[in-house]
Amino acid sequence: LYTVLADVGFYPVAELDTLNQYQSHFIGHPTRKVPGVEQNTGALGHGLPIAVGTALAAKKDGRTYRVFTLLGDGELEEGSNWEALMSAAHYQLDNLVIIVDYNKLQITGPIETVTSVTNLAAKFSAFGCAVREVNGNAVTELVEIFDQLPFAPGQPNLILAHTRKGKGISFIENQVNWHHHVPTDAEFAIAMQELDQAAAAYI
Repeated sequence: LYTVLADVGFYPVAELDTLNQYQSHFIGHPTRKVPGVEQNTGALGHGLPIAVGTALAAKKDGRTYRVFTLLGDGELEEGSNWEALMSAAHYQLDNLVIIVDYNKLQITGPIETVTSVTNLAAKFSAFGCAVREVNGNAVTELVEIFDQLPFAPGQPNLILAHTRKGKGISFIENQVNWHHHVPTDAEFAIAMQELDQAAAAYI
């Protein structure tokens, strides 16, 4: 997020050098102190309700843009998400696109052992969403699924993206302890090398 906002001109790229430093605005959970960020973050379960409100406002104002929100699977343990889904279906928010990063890990461990979140496709469908499942680590599949939007008239769009946490970096992939871990300079160098190699093979 921070690099994208810098790239489009909200602040100089050089300011990102203060990331996670004392009194820096660029911290783990973005806040409204960062130009371009409209809502404080950090508390799970807020993103979808905000997106629903934004999509509803767009409908009321006759606007044609889509609203995208990205949710973690562990975040779905928060009841506010399911309340928001009921509203999204009730107001037929087919301009809302919900992407669930379904990697089956959260900060304290596998979601199965923390609070099991199962049968997600069926749950979202029961809450009135038009559901599509995709390999979230496959860019071409994601592009194809986005090209299909909207999935059904009058229904919120839900993309259940099956992913692997840390995909592409050998010592990070599927390791729950990397949820908040900051790499050393040596680890960062190895990670970038592996990602560069993967990108070269992909292109």
